Amino acid sequence: MQDLQTLIEKSVSQLGYELVDLEVSNRGKLLRVFIDKQNPVDMKDSVNIDDCVLVSNQLGNLLAVEHEIDYDRLEVSSPGIDRVLKKESDYLRFVGERVSIKLRVGMKDEGPNATETTLPRKTFLGLIKGVEDGHLMLDFEGVTYKMALSNIDKARLNPVF
Repeated sequence: MQDLQTLIEKSVSQLGYELVDLEVSNRGKLLRVFIDKQNPVDMKDSVNIDDCVLVSNQLGNLLAVEHEIDYDRLEVSSPGIDRVLKKESDYLRFVGERVSIKLRVGMKDEGPNATETTLPRKTFLGLIKGVEDGHLMLDFEGVTYKMALSNIDKARLNPVF
């Protein structure tokens, strides 16, 4: 899987896009690729259908020649407005945005409603303040939490409309 991801990441990058996520389904033989623009002008400068077609054609040709993976369908799409955040650069790009976080290992709740008997929190919904030394700084209920990026199991943008 890592070799496939590296191959796709390199190919997508040469076209001016970033590989956001890659899903491989064994059952349906589906290869799903999520892309975004490498250097978007602003939040509205997002991936469109023409971008997806370009990348899909490139990857279809590449995988037919370079990589023997058994798949029936290749889907290329934008990550959506609630895109996943995986890399440190993702968090840096979306400083000031609201995000939902699920941790692998819970951390002490220091919020205004926490008590001595409050169990460790594993889920947070807050604003990204920044990234420092491999840690996400997240404002949650008026308290800034410092969480190791390596402890984040899942993170998604959670935009407010």
